[in-house]
Amino acid sequence: MSYEFTFILPCLNEEKALPFVLDEIKKTIEKNNLNAEILLADNGSIDRSVEIAKEHGANINVCEEKGYGSTLRSATKVAQGKYCFMGDSDGSYDFTNLMPFVEAVRAGNDFVVGNRYKGGFEKGAMPISHYFGVKFLSEYANFFFKSPIKDYHCGLRCYDTQKIKDLNLKQPGMEYATEMIAIAQINNLKLVEVPTKLRKDLRDRKSHLRTIKDRISTFNLHYKSGS
Repeated sequence: MSYEFTFILPCLNEEKALPFVLDEIKKTIEKNNLNAEILLADNGSIDRSVEIAKEHGANINVCEEKGYGSTLRSATKVAQGKYCFMGDSDGSYDFTNLMPFVEAVRAGNDFVVGNRYKGGFEKGAMPISHYFGVKFLSEYANFFFKSPIKDYHCGLRCYDTQKIKDLNLKQPGMEYATEMIAIAQINNLKLVEVPTKLRKDLRDRKSHLRTIKDRISTFNLHYKSGS
């Protein structure tokens, strides 16, 4: 691998928040002397997202197959880092406090997931229905998979690139977030979580997340996984 870390930013028309996110990641890389690349994982943006990423020195991977999972899987395949960070491009995650993730993978963990319930929520960052819904779905998933992860839907994660590629994950949409943890646990990867804060995102439009449709797949994933 050419780098220790690849920062993967899944993106669909995020020109408003993207400059802030890219600048924050670049400052973190410099401050902590990380050997890292930034990889914009674009899923068909028609705004200036790709142009902005190039202006900030990021590499670009375009995924034509629609979906959050498809975009992240495609980017992971071309990532040059031994480890990959993944985090949303909307400014909702704190990229200035990443050393707990870095220290965890350097210590031998294969997959590190943020826990927003331990790190805290900025006012307005998550609707109350999502707050309790995500908590319930995480507990439900762990009824089957019994992983050490308590926030299955946190989008800020760091993982061993090759080990996640070897899992041959399949889910194309938001259910990919649950699939990653479930299949990693089934395959005995070393999982750990660290606190992370969720901020109010910088978008001026509604999220791409379709709460009911995307989250209901959690209830069926244990059948698909063969558990």
